Amino acid sequence: MNKTERIKEALRHENTGCVPYAINFTVEAIQLYGERILQDYASEQVINDYKSGILNLTEAVSLGIGNHMLYVYAPWWDWCNVPDYFLREYDAPSHLPETIGHGSYEEFFKKIKYIKENYDVYLLATIWGSHWEKANFCRGIENFLGDLAGSPEWAQELLDLIIRKNIVMLENFINIKEIDGVLLGSDWGTQNDLIMSPTCWRNMIKNGEKQEYDLIKKHGKDVFVHSCGNVQKILGDLVEMGLDALNPLQPECMDIYKIKENFGDKLTFFGGISTQRTLPYGTSEEVVEESKKIIKAMSVNGGYITAPSQEIQTDVPYENVRALIDTAKLFAK
Repeated sequence: MNKTERIKEALRHENTGCVPYAINFTVEAIQLYGERILQDYASEQVINDYKSGILNLTEAVSLGIGNHMLYVYAPWWDWCNVPDYFLREYDAPSHLPETIGHGSYEEFFKKIKYIKENYDVYLLATIWGSHWEKANFCRGIENFLGDLAGSPEWAQELLDLIIRKNIVMLENFINIKEIDGVLLGSDWGTQNDLIMSPTCWRNMIKNGEKQEYDLIKKHGKDVFVHSCGNVQKILGDLVEMGLDALNPLQPECMDIYKIKENFGDKLTFFGGISTQRTLPYGTSEEVVEESKKIIKAMSVNGGYITAPSQEIQTDVPYENVRALIDTAKLFAK
């Protein structure tokens, strides 16, 4: 059974006794620990592909530690020539901003074809800042929250523009066979609650998200969503919309065991191991203990991918990084 199928089993909520894992790192943590991780875990093929430039350090670390899933980054788009007053002034602008695409499809397709042919791994096209965040990157988070309340027509025009651009960009790669799933990232939660009311989310965010999910599903790919914070109030909506997997599932923000109880037959969870408490501040023994507890509870009847609740940062001691990796490997046998 290959790693792609192990992820698929988790998404189908099949309890096979093998819990797949995908442990990822921030850019800064890769720079701090990457070479050491490769020395401790990577195969000769990974080392050779890294040294030859086929893999970058982040990809080599992910494949080196045996992750069942690899983030890959498709060409996307960004804002272009946004005037200063978009971020400076509270009142909604009179026009929409310009956009620009970036990245090479030829290079992207070549890279993912090589990885799929040479490594046993599920490829997740990862789009950070795909919708709500894309809007507040343009206007600033405070200004755009004000737009949602005070200038909803303009705010909706901006959100609709983002979805139109996203759909076009998704259509450029979603039919490529090597891609297994797509992760769309937009942080709707704070530490305590949604950053906007559920009504606002349903009126202004939900429809655009659903268009993206429908397109991804139409091409037979899995839909992952990344949203930090407490998003309990819209979990039912996400299930209804066809979401397959939720990331990062922060235990500091939500009762992850209650969420597993209520939605574990409908959603696969990807994350959950504390990056705010245990990983940075606990001992390696405490990391092992918490990881085992969470993996055992969250993988009941399948539907779990072992991962920290955020990418590992530089505040996590290396012995704790190793404790997490080794524990994840133990449950993936």
